[in-house]
Amino acid sequence: GNSMATITKDMGIMEIIEKWPQTAQVLMQQGMGCIGCAAAHFETIEDGAVAHGMDVDALMAALNAAVEQ
Repeated sequence: GNSMATITKDMGIMEIIEKWPQTAQVLMQQGMGCIGCAAAHFETIEDGAVAHGMDVDALMAALNAAVEQ
């Protein structure tokens, strides 16, 4: 196993959704339902998670699990 995370919290929300479409579902399940909103186009994952009161580390784990399947 590769210990390096594929997705990092400084990546853009739209960037990861374009690369890994399955991440959109993870974001919505975790409470970030604003995938289509304007902010998603320039926010990083960390920005979005913090704005939604989400656990950044838990979100990152879920996103990386989704892309590693």
